[in-house]
Amino acid sequence: MKQDSHPLLAVPVLVPMPAERPYTYAVPAGMHVEPGSIVRVPLGPRQVAGIVWDSACETVDARKLRPIEQAFDCPPISREMRRFVDWIATYTLSAPGMVARMILRAPEAFDPEPWIEGLIRTDAEPDRMTAARLRVLEMAADGLAWTRSGLAHAAGVSSTVIDGLKAQGVFETAMIPPRPIVAAPDPGFAAAALTGDQEKAAASLRESGAKGAFGVTLIDGVTGSGKTEVYFEAVAAALLKGKQVLILLPEIALTQAFLERFQDRFGAKPAEWHSDLAPRMREKVWRQVAEGGVRVVAGARSALFLPFRDLGLIVVDEEHDPAYKQEDRVFYNARDMAVVRAHIGDFPVVLASATPSIESRVNASQGRYARVALPARFAEAALPDIKAIDMRRAPPARGGYLSPILIGHVRETLSRGEQSLLFLNRRGYAPLTLCRVCGHRFQCPDCSAWLVEHRFRGQLVCHHCGHNEKRPEACPECGALDHLVACGPGVERIAEEVVGHFPDARTIVLSSDIMGGVKRLRLELEAIAKGEADIVIGTQLVAKGHNFPNMTLVGVVDADLGLANGDPRAAERTFQLLSQVTGRAGRTGKKSLGLLQTFQPDHPVMRAIVSGDAEAFYEREIAEREKAGLPPFGRLAGIIVSAATRAEAEAHARQLRRAAPAASDIHVLGPAEAPLALIGGRHRFRLLVQGERRSDMQGFLRVMLANGPKLRGSVRVQVDIDPQSFL
Repeated sequence: MKQDSHPLLAVPVLVPMPAERPYTYAVPAGMHVEPGSIVRVPLGPRQVAGIVWDSACETVDARKLRPIEQAFDCPPISREMRRFVDWIATYTLSAPGMVARMILRAPEAFDPEPWIEGLIRTDAEPDRMTAARLRVLEMAADGLAWTRSGLAHAAGVSSTVIDGLKAQGVFETAMIPPRPIVAAPDPGFAAAALTGDQEKAAASLRESGAKGAFGVTLIDGVTGSGKTEVYFEAVAAALLKGKQVLILLPEIALTQAFLERFQDRFGAKPAEWHSDLAPRMREKVWRQVAEGGVRVVAGARSALFLPFRDLGLIVVDEEHDPAYKQEDRVFYNARDMAVVRAHIGDFPVVLASATPSIESRVNASQGRYARVALPARFAEAALPDIKAIDMRRAPPARGGYLSPILIGHVRETLSRGEQSLLFLNRRGYAPLTLCRVCGHRFQCPDCSAWLVEHRFRGQLVCHHCGHNEKRPEACPECGALDHLVACGPGVERIAEEVVGHFPDARTIVLSSDIMGGVKRLRLELEAIAKGEADIVIGTQLVAKGHNFPNMTLVGVVDADLGLANGDPRAAERTFQLLSQVTGRAGRTGKKSLGLLQTFQPDHPVMRAIVSGDAEAFYEREIAEREKAGLPPFGRLAGIIVSAATRAEAEAHARQLRRAAPAASDIHVLGPAEAPLALIGGRHRFRLLVQGERRSDMQGFLRVMLANGPKLRGSVRVQVDIDPQSFL
């Protein structure tokens, strides 16, 4: 048989699964693909979407190759984005296919959006004129195409009027391209009047934006100093250059106020990207970002993996926030990866925070980042006075959690018609429920964690795996009735105490597990901003950049919580959280007060916040980190080994420890049971790998994993480079 003189074209395709390399596929005759093309390929019995990659193909007999089924009519994934995927996979020790999977999360967007059937005016006239028909014809006189329902709505008539005119040939069918999901932002729509410090900071950002080259700027400004208005100037500069912009926010689903501020400045809202977005809207955003129609996206950390056509600026707001760390499948920190993405694309990145991370402060002090400081609040509003309440000297009443001093200040605030915020870093009613008769404690059956009582719902809930059960009337251990007692406060219990003291006050509880989800939360936040609540009781949600104009008192119920959990970042996290929470007070210039209930008033974190001397705290914390060789002066990696049984997990972890190569600059600690030794029915052991700043941590871990035992049975191993959580 005569062989075909044209060799079969083969290309590597990266598929969204934990494969270490792309697979090779044949390109059928007549199909055009290039690196970055999104294609549909067979994978075992399934068909999956993949991306044509840049690496060399394996040498495979062409006759054994399976062909690509379809090349989607979609802009190819850019070379910059493909390099970004490879970089993350190498740095985090993740399979490249699992990183690429984060790009391919909107499969319906790979095909073009269908055009919409519309109507356009012809030269024909109707057989008779009515008032309704006249209104329709006046609306359509501009010669533009209208949808049937859109024209009926605009003219204030029923759709049957439109149908009648079409039947007479007054309108003919015309296809309309899909509508943009958001209007184009206008950089010159409403430029803000900036103060001297703000203008100086904005000028610096405009200058780096005009260069268009890679560089990192840290905006370090106290709460209420106008950081958002300043980085909006960088956004405007990027838009004037015709570039797309990504603004990362830690809690995008809750930032309605941010979207409105953006609209006030640019005349249009940005496109949103977060897990709460409806699937159809996700697909539209993905497609219009890829085609370049969407100019600005405000999104959660996953927005980093949108296929921007011409990205020219990334802003990371609240850059210190732990929510930027993903700890599922691919472990990455979106703040750090934003800097990498900007470096690969050679464009600027802006980090903004009132309490920057130690890493960002050190990078700024060492000259790797430019730093612009905003030391004063906008419009000369004063920062709140901060005072510590020594709970040893002013303890709460028996059975309560609020000091008489804090209750007195809430009463004074109410009498002035102003708002109070009581912050507690615990959801639910109480973190532990036990039986007073036999001492039985309610524990999650699948985790080494107590069940948290949620009295509003009548449930006991695990905050780690989601297990929930109805709160029983009797103790399941001894059968005693009405002897179950809640130990320790949650927001619901504090709310109960507040209502007891102030029955006529309008009280709102804000927590991430509030009934009604994100929509309800947005409504509650809006109500607080409008002054429709007197006392707000909330968890970490309330610390995230919200602006409550009439709030003049912030009371932190449990200021010590988090300081004694063995986390190397505990002091930094507590300082950031308490500074952010107390920063909710007095943002519009009214005299304000922040009160910290603490049993450790002399702790360095408490002293730094009360004195307002953030610099002293940073200096001390940076010196401590340097002395201990902890990030950013050293490197850390966490390895969690989990299995269905404790013995399996421990045995695998010990064998993995023995497989570590010899290295003078890297040390392996453990294995030890993780603080949360059981989650979702899986037993967990932890290894901590510590190295010097310039250690080849990834190379060390690759050798360790390659030399270690093969995964068998239920065993799973997760590697976390630069861990943020030590649980």
